[in-house]
Amino acid sequence: MTSIRRRTLLGGGIGAAAAMTLGTRPARAADSDLTSWSRRAILGEGTALEAAAAPVGSSGYTRLTSGPGYPLTVRTDLCPAQAKRDDTRTARASIVQFTDVHVVDAQSPVRFEWLHQITGSAFRPHEALGTQGGAQLVRRVNELGKGPFSGRAFDCVVTTGDSSDNHERVELDWFLAMMSGGAITANTGSPTEWEGVQNAGDSLYYLPESTASDTYKKVGFPTLPGFFERATTPHTSEGLKTEWFSVFGNHDDSIEGTLPSGTPILADMYTGGFKFTGFDDTSANLALRRSSIGGQSAIPKSSSLAKSRWEITPDERRATFTPREFMAAHLDPKVDGPGPHGHGFTADAVADGVGYYSFQIAQGVVGISMDSTNRAGFTDGSIGDEQFRWIKRTIEASSSRYYDGWGIEHRTDRSDQLFVLFSHHTSDSMNNLLLAPDKLEIRHSGSELVSSLQRYPNVVAWVNGHTHDNKITPHHHNDPTRSFWEINTASHVDFPQHTRIIDVCDNADGTLSLFTTLIESAAPYQAAYDDGSPSALASLYRELSYNDIHRDPNRIGTAADRNTELLLKNPMA
Repeated sequence: MTSIRRRTLLGGGIGAAAAMTLGTRPARAADSDLTSWSRRAILGEGTALEAAAAPVGSSGYTRLTSGPGYPLTVRTDLCPAQAKRDDTRTARASIVQFTDVHVVDAQSPVRFEWLHQITGSAFRPHEALGTQGGAQLVRRVNELGKGPFSGRAFDCVVTTGDSSDNHERVELDWFLAMMSGGAITANTGSPTEWEGVQNAGDSLYYLPESTASDTYKKVGFPTLPGFFERATTPHTSEGLKTEWFSVFGNHDDSIEGTLPSGTPILADMYTGGFKFTGFDDTSANLALRRSSIGGQSAIPKSSSLAKSRWEITPDERRATFTPREFMAAHLDPKVDGPGPHGHGFTADAVADGVGYYSFQIAQGVVGISMDSTNRAGFTDGSIGDEQFRWIKRTIEASSSRYYDGWGIEHRTDRSDQLFVLFSHHTSDSMNNLLLAPDKLEIRHSGSELVSSLQRYPNVVAWVNGHTHDNKITPHHHNDPTRSFWEINTASHVDFPQHTRIIDVCDNADGTLSLFTTLIESAAPYQAAYDDGSPSALASLYRELSYNDIHRDPNRIGTAADRNTELLLKNPMA
């Protein structure tokens, strides 16, 4: 464990008898407020404690600037806070969570952009710049290097799914280069001409290089001559300096994150020479619309494709990947980066098709990576029975006590480890209980998993993504040691494009503190529109996402969902 030395000369800590919000500290403001995060943190520069993206204007299209950071909220929903914990705290682990990066092949022939008026995620005006945005996120993590409240060097980065957007090998290749380092050319099809909806002349989309009016320019989006050339210029990601682990998301598992990956009517079109623009069959189009908004509507097998006249350049790199191929790609030595080899996946896992595993985060702290996707398809997830039982066995193997389904306590002579679980889906988005075609076993919902995890006092957190929202949920149990926190973080494709640092700390007073600090990419808040540097394009990526006509302002969450200190009873005290 690492002893923590805070940036303060004051004796004593900040007490809290109930949840409270600490004062907002504008960037570089004087340290005059004794309840400021700066009196409690080791560092804050470069995090959303210090500053966060804010609009310049109050209405219409607006540029962004550096605004005040988000306040630190102390949450005592599950455990009261002791007054002097800042003076006795030691660091147990420091974890960075990436989630929902959604690396996009924006020129793919199998995309459902025409549905964006029904579901905004079908088309994003900034999606061509995702690799630049991701590379600047990697740069930010490397610059920070350690947890702001623990002062501990990052133990690992865990990316909780939806690394790709449309289940394509080229997207996965770009993602792996982004994470472990390498050159990226975010272009497919024609090497000289953009072949996506953004230059097809349809005013339904943002047409950045055209002076013609479109749905987006009507609300103030700028005209950007030379945009496609800049977007497809080769750039490099420096790669993480911290070892990282990968988790399955539904977009890594199925077409557009909704349709089963084996849907034969679309699979062959990925590498073909025509752009998919819908079905001849009206019922098939209706089913596609339902599935795109989270429904469970299968495409009729008898459907025939519409006769698209939109010819594009075929590209074999757009081929879809199977779950086994997703895992195998992580085992390529070229993407080892800082390790570990396979980033959680092993050759045996590939052979067996098992997408879940456990790993040592730090001494006394274990991570469990779950595969919450359902091979039956559709957006929501669940856990197969075999995995469900494996999770319980894994935790019990490192538990000195636990409770069975009847509430009877069991004592063992095993040493305790703290457990942090990771999945793509949240507890309330794991209700897809359809039988998976690859394994006919019962499926378990998120609520079942919550109840199961509450049998184990040494489970402290469940970290996830999927919803693109910042949301932190306490899972309370009458025995305080059997309570835990669910930490959900917004995506890095939709604004606010957040990533989260989770510092696990022992307060040496019978409690644990989980500090959840948000960060943004290293891109400047504003750059010249004709600047083709990767950092400037990442800046534009953020700016366009803020102004997206489909942006949900609630994704940012409340103060209690952003920079927080989450108190827990220490189960080993």
